[in-house]
Amino acid sequence: MLPSNTVSLLLVVAGVFVVVFRLFLRATTLSFLLKKWWRSIDDRFHVYQFYKVPEFNQSFQENQLYRKVSTYLSSLASIEDSDFANLFAGRKTNDIVLQLDTNQTVLDTFLGARVSWKNETSSDGTNISRTLVLKIKKRDKRRIIRPYLQHIHSVTDEIEQRKKEVKLYTNAETEHCNGGGRWKSVPFSHPSTLDTVAMDSDLKNKIKSDLESFLKSKQYYHRLGRVWKRSYLLYGPSGTGKSSFVAAMAKFLCYDVYDVDLSKASDDSDLKMLLLQTTSRSVIVIEDLDRFLGEKSSAVSLSGVLNFMDGIFSCCGEERVMVFTMTSKDHIDPAILRPGRIDVHIHFPLCDFPAFKTLANSYLGVKDHKLFPQVEEIFQGGATLSPAEIGEIMIVNRSSPSRALKSVINALQTHGDGRKGPGKQGQRLSESTSGNGRLADEAGDPGGGTGGGGGGIICRESVHTVREFRKLYSLLRMKSNRKSGPLDLGLGEKKEG
Repeated sequence: MLPSNTVSLLLVVAGVFVVVFRLFLRATTLSFLLKKWWRSIDDRFHVYQFYKVPEFNQSFQENQLYRKVSTYLSSLASIEDSDFANLFAGRKTNDIVLQLDTNQTVLDTFLGARVSWKNETSSDGTNISRTLVLKIKKRDKRRIIRPYLQHIHSVTDEIEQRKKEVKLYTNAETEHCNGGGRWKSVPFSHPSTLDTVAMDSDLKNKIKSDLESFLKSKQYYHRLGRVWKRSYLLYGPSGTGKSSFVAAMAKFLCYDVYDVDLSKASDDSDLKMLLLQTTSRSVIVIEDLDRFLGEKSSAVSLSGVLNFMDGIFSCCGEERVMVFTMTSKDHIDPAILRPGRIDVHIHFPLCDFPAFKTLANSYLGVKDHKLFPQVEEIFQGGATLSPAEIGEIMIVNRSSPSRALKSVINALQTHGDGRKGPGKQGQRLSESTSGNGRLADEAGDPGGGTGGGGGGIICRESVHTVREFRKLYSLLRMKSNRKSGPLDLGLGEKKEG
């Protein structure tokens, strides 16, 4: 045991420490209160200019400056000094993001001048309006306002480039909208890439080239007097990878995704408002368009969809990629498929053997196997399944590649025969570039590449009977397709014999 005098000394030291610590806290609090009091007095001796940055402009489009200022303020160390700040988890582990709370103020300095930002929120009973208000001394405004806003732009661009996060936006119904716009976003972390998509490599390279050409074509589109946007139609049976391909396109472009649910649009005007509130550098998606157009009870008309695709409101924003998916385009109104509304047609067929090998490599890590010849023979016999069905079989049996392949063979023999034949459900993915199909014509766009609109690669389909009839039919299809115009990356039917 410690001597009694030692214990007494320790208690005295502890007591002194507590007293000093309390005095320090009081001094810190007093210093904070004095600074706050001095600022309030200083404010009374200056004239200030106020600038508002609303979340939406008068056309109900997102104000890009509001987004940039919000990002900039969240990066300031002084945001920690505000009375209230919202804490959010960042993309990385242990990453915390601070955002200014409602009616709170954050201070900033630039070129020796002190400015402040306040996050104001107001409501008219139905909608919530958010505004960031800049407060700056009038004597400083001419000297720093423009350089300061440029500084915000440059800092924000650097932050966004460093923390680029693709987001998925979904639209809410009008009556469920609680202000702040119709679009709600979540991080878009879909793992699909163009490299993992089960697609013929030549066809995939053509699509990559088309997307890269689009990214570089701003001046070209403007010279033509066209809106800088590109539209794609993905069509084919369910489970053939259309949705995964949309995700792969978005990640390839680093564009946000706006998934438009037409059933939540109250009418044609509401659909226009949704389009106005999307941003540039985005992929705008409408899935199962053929199913929606077949619903007689829909609140959105065919005219509303057509205006959404290429009407005057679709020109209120650029650098957009519009994607429409459907199961079949056989009974679709030709007005939807015309060039200008749809630039590129891509067919997603049921699985063929080259696509099967891609799936086996991705799901099982198998590039070759003794059962491959048997699988290929079954595919050549006309049996097929969707890539999603084959992929699910491989996932369940991923611990044993041999068992997985045997299960695929059994499924093809049991369920795949009902889909055999070179009809609309059996077109091959590789036929656009392999020996089973051919590119019959190339109609380049006005700029000499696939980056423009209208023209492009047109794939021919053939009916295979006698050779003479095939030649005549190909000639007639060539003349017909030259009038239709859109870039069709769809696939021709399998040749027999």
